Amino acid sequence: MSLSNHHPVVCFGEVLWDVLPGGKMAGGAPVNVAYHLQKLGKSPAVISRIGSDTMGEELLAVFSKAHIDTSYFQWDKEFPTGKVFAEVRENNEMHYDIAKPAAWDYIRWGAGFAQLVRNAGYFVFGSLITRNKQSKNTLFKCLEAANTKVLDINMRQPFYNKKTVEELLLKADILKLNLAELELITGWFNTYSSDKDRIQLLKDRFSLNTIIVTKGGDGATLNIGDEFYNHPGYRVQVADTVGSGDSFLAAIISKFIERAPPEEALAFACALGALVTSKHGGCPAYQPADIHNISSPINSLSFSH
Repeated sequence: MSLSNHHPVVCFGEVLWDVLPGGKMAGGAPVNVAYHLQKLGKSPAVISRIGSDTMGEELLAVFSKAHIDTSYFQWDKEFPTGKVFAEVRENNEMHYDIAKPAAWDYIRWGAGFAQLVRNAGYFVFGSLITRNKQSKNTLFKCLEAANTKVLDINMRQPFYNKKTVEELLLKADILKLNLAELELITGWFNTYSSDKDRIQLLKDRFSLNTIIVTKGGDGATLNIGDEFYNHPGYRVQVADTVGSGDSFLAAIISKFIERAPPEEALAFACALGALVTSKHGGCPAYQPADIHNISSPINSLSFSH
């Protein structure tokens, strides 16, 4: 286990290979977020589990090369390293076939987890990791120790249900989701015509401090307290959308850590999300300066209060 306490963010959940038409790429939402946080100088840690197999060793090598702290990875001798078979469909949307079972379904409680999580300002988790009770139980133990809890809902059929999603929402302080997920979840409770009303429902029902809604090529909305901030996004040539939401989340967390103004955080997150969309895979090579080059003067912030 790492003895370092200098991890302002801990990401919990699945690490795996995204098997794409052009070959396989290391991925999984938590490690994608960690990759971009590391690129932004925020030194995250990741809690996950990989198989004691060649694909697990290859994953570890990729993450180590990216300078991601893998001290809290577990090795599984029974279940294989996770794989997701991805294909591009209409409008550049990705469809995922997530192999089951996988090593990340069986994350066990570790002796150093409580201190690691307690010392971090932010704890990032999603809904996919709850598909197996072993990892779900470990997640909820981590949530007991966590400070600011960031839920990146990441709903993938058939690996979610209303009861579990509600349990996760009740634990979260910050919620990040896309428009389809916003409509799906709020549709369980009522019918609304506006996104603002849907966001308000979730805030009131689950006592959420902050909600972030990504809108693909149309930017994103950030709601903190009573304030709503909107950004129209940046126009880029799309390579694929793998991991763009994860990079967006990493960018906005990095700005929260820096205590940047909300409008600055949102613009920066939209820029990194656009940059990643212009490249192949969820963890492409880039320099932080490339994020600022995405910004265009014609894409100004708009606000609604």
